[in-house]
Amino acid sequence: MTEVAPLRPALTVATVVEREGRFLCVEEVTRDGVRLNQPAGHLEPSETLPQAAARETLEETGWRIVPTALVGIYRWESSDAATFVRFAFAGDIRAHDAARTLDAGIVRALWLSYEEIVARRSEHRSPLVLRCLDDYRAGRRWPLHFVTEFA
Repeated sequence: MTEVAPLRPALTVATVVEREGRFLCVEEVTRDGVRLNQPAGHLEPSETLPQAAARETLEETGWRIVPTALVGIYRWESSDAATFVRFAFAGDIRAHDAARTLDAGIVRALWLSYEEIVARRSEHRSPLVLRCLDDYRAGRRWPLHFVTEFA
């Protein structure tokens, strides 16, 4: 009998940040070329999920944000069979560091309207980009304490 390796999804965080009807996005270099995404990345040791979301947003965009709510938890299996679990957070802007060097692979941060994001659907990093945004626009918000974390 062949032993099957246990599924080990990659845990990621992302933020949906809105300002004057536009949403904070990044263009990033991937193995499939430049793609559009929310600020997103991986959890680091000793970080809470909201802390990771705020850190990734700062590193990828230069914007300091405070997570305010959990928008949703999403599981996605990519075409190469990698599995991702994304915790998406809504966030409020606190400050911008325009001189900050952005993470390697980030082409630029930009503010786009919902219609512009939809029009660029073929450039999305994953189907999670639009789904998180649609859930945010539908008013889906869970308190940050919805996810219990133990140190």
